[in-house]
Amino acid sequence: MSIVAGVSATDLATVLEELIAALDRRVPRVEQAGEVTIARDAAALRAKAVARLAELAATRGDRRRSSDPSSVGSLANHPIPDQPI
Repeated sequence: MSIVAGVSATDLATVLEELIAALDRRVPRVEQAGEVTIARDAAALRAKAVARLAELAATRGDRRRSSDPSSVGSLANHPIPDQPI
């Protein structure tokens, strides 16, 4: 088992999956100031979490986890606005 900074790869993968799910549940509130920036930051954080999850899966040889972002949900249901409203 791989340990990184006191956290096992399995525990880290679980936390990353929970983070991705939480970001997917978030509904942008376009009426709030700064929401465009928040939504873009959330999308960037999600992309990093998906990439890290894929790295962990590759390192562990775990075929149950996938680097395919659609395998862990999508922000497609909550598009990021181009302009503040």
